[in-house]
Amino acid sequence: MLGLPGAGLRVALFATCIADTLTPDTPKAVVTVLERLGCVVEFPPGQTCCGQIMTNTGYFDAAVASVRNHVRSFAGYDHIVAPSGSCVASVRDQHVMLARRTGDARLVEQAAQTAARTLDFTEFLVDVLGVTDVGAYFPHRVTYHPSCHGARFLRLGDRPTRLLRAVAGLELVPLPAADQCCGFGGTFSIKIPDVSIAMATDKARHVVETGAEFVVAGENSCLMNIGGVLHRDGAAVRPIHLAEVLAHTRADAA
Repeated sequence: MLGLPGAGLRVALFATCIADTLTPDTPKAVVTVLERLGCVVEFPPGQTCCGQIMTNTGYFDAAVASVRNHVRSFAGYDHIVAPSGSCVASVRDQHVMLARRTGDARLVEQAAQTAARTLDFTEFLVDVLGVTDVGAYFPHRVTYHPSCHGARFLRLGDRPTRLLRAVAGLELVPLPAADQCCGFGGTFSIKIPDVSIAMATDKARHVVETGAEFVVAGENSCLMNIGGVLHRDGAAVRPIHLAEVLAHTRADAA
């Protein structure tokens, strides 16, 4: 373990409820990559929803319980890592606001401390561990969709694509109109489904135009929305989370 970039680092996995429930291979992949790099990864069992859905739909008071549970569950960790830009953005952009509404100064302090320690998976790899080559091997043609929260709230920039370019065997092809939203938007896709599906259809069409075998993103909600249209249209392109690409090694291909 000595000499590895993450040697001795104790990291809390913030799995997120959507990944834990619907796409468990993603948080498992995060653990695989972080442990490969020497980190000691723990899963705080008390974690549940960060409250993003309630907050985004205006139910601020109802979301406070999620904030209290979140700061309690992740207390004591120097690094909290999640494979979801939207959930990380919720913790960093919304939790302190929600805490302030309660008038509870202690909760505000706890929310601010937890927010400062919470990072997107790609931020942790590039900024904290200082790595882009994580020893992955994925011999496929892929294109990358930058999620709105990752690109606009967290400003992940080229961190995800730097990680992808370092993967052995991988061919990264540009996605036309990459900066356009896929149309998921949480409850937006439920409240305004016609607009959402139109946006997702545009995104899926651009994905197919690349000739890629896989569309990669750092957000499973985006992948579900895009993947749903691809499946409906019979496209051969498969959605996959960035963490799952990085978890693959030559041993998996053997």
